[in-house]
Amino acid sequence: MRWSERAWQRTAHIYDTIITMPFIKELVDGTLPIEKFKFYISQDALYLEQFGRALSLIAARAYTVEQVLQYTRFAEGAIVVENALHAAYFRQYDITEKVSVSPSCHHYTGFLLSTCALAPVEVAMAAVLPCFWIYKKVGDYIYAQQTAADHPYRNWIDTYAGEAFGELVKKAIDFCDAVATPAQEEAMHAAYEKACRLEFMFWDSAYRQEKWTV
Repeated sequence: MRWSERAWQRTAHIYDTIITMPFIKELVDGTLPIEKFKFYISQDALYLEQFGRALSLIAARAYTVEQVLQYTRFAEGAIVVENALHAAYFRQYDITEKVSVSPSCHHYTGFLLSTCALAPVEVAMAAVLPCFWIYKKVGDYIYAQQTAADHPYRNWIDTYAGEAFGELVKKAIDFCDAVATPAQEEAMHAAYEKACRLEFMFWDSAYRQEKWTV
């Protein structure tokens, strides 16, 4: 069994919790309040900038030229391609106010940046994988619910359920399998599991429109 297969088995309960959480259930049926989605999109834009930086750190430390090139492309996609999706929503919902980073977004990006800068590169690759894999799984799950063509969040669903994103996810999974060693396997699992939990926290924080308490 590959490392990625073991990682998914060990964290399947987190994914099962994610697809039943209010944010995802209401996103599926199109009843998610616009204000909650706007909060999510605004925080996701902040997240992706730092996620791109984390991916660039992996590219600088990767073992092979193929890994260097692909993580560089991952970083470019996070900052340029996905931000284009956010920009369209910003225009649609007239989001002009610069928002402060939420506690959960701050926690997640801080974890990724510190891990990608200081941990072994194998662990760094595992830490960023849930942002690819969980998003793809959730996108596929939502798409399978046969959402209507006029679904208010159709563009978001199509982005993460699409074949192009699926190809990127497969590459990210394959890289983790290629670098996994007995010496680093448990550290990779720990980083992967924490990032899965932070994926849940990120969506949950958007549903609650999380603020700093002091």
